[in-house]
Amino acid sequence: MNKLTRMLKKYTKIAIAATVVLGAPVASADSYPLDTCPVTGEKLGSMGEPIVKNYDGREIRFCCAGCPKKFESDLAGSLAKVDEAIVKQQSPYYPLTTCAVSGAKLGSMGDPIEMVYQNRLVRLCCEGCIKKVEADPAKYLAIVDEAVIAQQQKTYPLKTCVVSGEALGSMGDPIDRVFANRLVRLCCKGCVKDFEKDPVKFLSKLDEASPGGAAKSDAHDHGDHKH
Repeated sequence: MNKLTRMLKKYTKIAIAATVVLGAPVASADSYPLDTCPVTGEKLGSMGEPIVKNYDGREIRFCCAGCPKKFESDLAGSLAKVDEAIVKQQSPYYPLTTCAVSGAKLGSMGDPIEMVYQNRLVRLCCEGCIKKVEADPAKYLAIVDEAVIAQQQKTYPLKTCVVSGEALGSMGDPIDRVFANRLVRLCCKGCVKDFEKDPVKFLSKLDEASPGGAAKSDAHDHGDHKH
């Protein structure tokens, strides 16, 4: 059992009685940021509309109705595997070299804690900071968000909205949204709702526009959106 799995088992509160929700992400947290089913590894959407379930306010998506039962047979272990995938996905974009809670240099108190809170990676200096994030997640995620925006605005590869295709600034100041520790710039409030329905679909446009984008993009299908 690796360190991330041990930390998850110790600190994650799990609701075994999960509720099935079809077609709608959990509003209070980031939606599922991966594009594959955590059970089969199949591309989400390849077997019809994904099955969306909520585990203690955390969204997980599956390729078909048979997968949640397998996932829940070892819920803590299954969530730990999802966390490992999220850490791998979001680490290249993580903006801070200091603890989001204490401000201490990461690594100054031993290996940093890689906490996944509601599908977001947050790096902390020590175990003592975990409870502070859990007590006031909005406060500390806002610190990470601010750092993401400040860092990624400098190299943001698109001059158009990933949802509508409209030029950024053509409808007022662009709206900066952080998803999976990545900056996404949108042209208007109307596009925020469309983005949040299926953010992974629109992130592929950002991947394609980034350096090495063809390699990063995993051939996501994207839909066009016009106001």
